[in-house]
Amino acid sequence: MGRVLRLCRRSFWSVAVLTFVVELLSLAPIVYMWNTFDRVLASRSVVTLVSLTTLIVGVYLFWSVMEWIRGRLMVRLSLRVDWELAADVFDASFRRHVGRRQVNVQQVMGDLLELRQFLGGPGVLALMSAPFAVVFIIVGAVFHPYLAVFSLAAAACMLVAAIVNRQVTSSALKASNDANAQAMQLAGSVLRQSESTLALGMMPAMRRRWHRKHREFLMLQVNSSEAAGVGSGMTSFLQHCFQSLGMALGIFLAIEGAITGGMVMAATMLIARAVSPLTNLIGQWPAIVRARQAYDRLNTLLAEDEHHQTQMALPAPKGRLVVEDLAVVPPGASKVVLSGVSFALEPGQAMAIVGPSASGKSALAKQLVGVWKPHDGSVRLDGVEISDWNHDELGPHIGYVPQEIEFFDGTVAENIARLGAVDADKVVAAAQMVGMHEAILGWPKGYDTLLGDACFALSGGQRQRLAVARAVYGDPAFVVLDEPNANLDEVGEQSLIATIQQLRERGATVLVTTHRPRLIGIVDLMLVVKNGRQVGLGTPKDLFAAVQRMPGAGAGAGATPVAPPAQPPAVEGPAKPNLQVVA
Repeated sequence: MGRVLRLCRRSFWSVAVLTFVVELLSLAPIVYMWNTFDRVLASRSVVTLVSLTTLIVGVYLFWSVMEWIRGRLMVRLSLRVDWELAADVFDASFRRHVGRRQVNVQQVMGDLLELRQFLGGPGVLALMSAPFAVVFIIVGAVFHPYLAVFSLAAAACMLVAAIVNRQVTSSALKASNDANAQAMQLAGSVLRQSESTLALGMMPAMRRRWHRKHREFLMLQVNSSEAAGVGSGMTSFLQHCFQSLGMALGIFLAIEGAITGGMVMAATMLIARAVSPLTNLIGQWPAIVRARQAYDRLNTLLAEDEHHQTQMALPAPKGRLVVEDLAVVPPGASKVVLSGVSFALEPGQAMAIVGPSASGKSALAKQLVGVWKPHDGSVRLDGVEISDWNHDELGPHIGYVPQEIEFFDGTVAENIARLGAVDADKVVAAAQMVGMHEAILGWPKGYDTLLGDACFALSGGQRQRLAVARAVYGDPAFVVLDEPNANLDEVGEQSLIATIQQLRERGATVLVTTHRPRLIGIVDLMLVVKNGRQVGLGTPKDLFAAVQRMPGAGAGAGATPVAPPAQPPAVEGPAKPNLQVVA
């Protein structure tokens, strides 16, 4: 945030200078009234009246131009701040979510909007104009010291009212906003899981939870609005009192002969101008509080993300993977879910990771592609620690299919192309590799069919095969498939096997987590995990019997155990490691 504010320092100063000019120009009506009452009426000179009126119209025109320039500058300033912050805020939110730290994306983007609207709206002007109450008090002293003292007392009362209003409204407003954010987050969670909520009869319970949160928000909002209403009413009362009392003081001084009648009218306007900046400040105080809270949240988000540095670009990886004594701890957790993992793979080799449910297979997959950072040990791709790679540069050379598959709002082609520039030849090649080309052509708009939450619905098998197509797009050198056949039928599984074989032939390093022994038969190595530890590493032929004896590792959901082939497919590469089985 500090960097952005420094970049916009010149614009802030320009707005401040223009505000100074505009506030000085606001003295022009006071001077005009003073002269018309004291000079024009006394001299009965029409020429003087015309001259003064022409001059004041010119001042009003210049005043309007200054306000127009200031408004444009403020809009540009707010847009520049948004432009400078938006990408950093988006990236910081993304990394915070990947790190399994709580982040409300809607609130983060709302904070950015709140800050932009504040910088381009009347709130920032109220802050900049408030100090000019002192200028009007000094001008009042030119008329009579009593007027200056009265203006100072009025300004002090308005300032106290503003401080009290801040104390009353800020805490209530923050509590209301937090409750609203919680209610919105709960509603979003229900919508994301709408099918399970409906099927399991959870809607009444979820509705009660949401209604409780929503009712809490409404009560806090009522409290906040009532507090703001009290502050507004008190401000209006004080403002009217000071106007009338100021006129009464001016008339008293005129009776005493201390000032003229024109000064009485000018002094009344001057007192109103002295109080006006603080009145505006009180009126804009809720917006100022919201903007300050938004700034603090964004500043905290970006400050926590400052340790992130973009790594230097490296040559495209060839796929040599070395894992040494790896220990996996999910972000935000303290318990090790997998430890003692060590293996090495050369380009063109494939390895299956097998083991019971909750043994750490998916955690290992996330670790290998760099989604999580190693707690201990190392994961090296082409000799470089996976966390030292620039992920934006490495991503196109990695293929990854997670257990929970999601697609972005966009066409089939855009999703396969990873939302980048669509290369039609590469998109079709990826779809053909996974056996989805003909199926996609049969969809409503083929490769231009829209995907997303409210668009074309895919079956579980179609989602997995399309995710594999996205993973193999662009011939990646390193591919990790987490349970890619969990929802596949016989035809889909045959296509997956063919895809893995093609990847190996192209020199890609492939890792696949699975429960089904059919995939085990086409890989070079098999890594066995159980109870959070590596318990075996070797060829499928040597380890298959041990894997079959492990609870839950013999077959996946709906799968029937089958015997492995007599001999795994031969591939060129380094010699197979010796059998390693830990009891």
